[in-house]
Amino acid sequence: AKGNKKINKHVFVWVGAFLLGNIGLDRFMRGQIGTGICKILFGWLTLGIWYLVDWIIALSKAYGSSYGNVEDITFDANGNYIK
Repeated sequence: AKGNKKINKHVFVWVGAFLLGNIGLDRFMRGQIGTGICKILFGWLTLGIWYLVDWIIALSKAYGSSYGNVEDITFDANGNYIK
């Protein structure tokens, strides 16, 4: 549809993990709400190790099927994720 934007799901997860992983928002992006809340509350206790592990997971593409089997994910003109 007009105004939709596509981005490679791997790049989306890599950038999200790099920019937002230190505050736990990368887990929310992958649909892991409980783990995201836990990371926000207790991630600082790991002294950055949890952030590093999540970054490695993102780089190795081991983040599960959060975005399905397609290579590109689509956002509408308002920035909402379209499945």
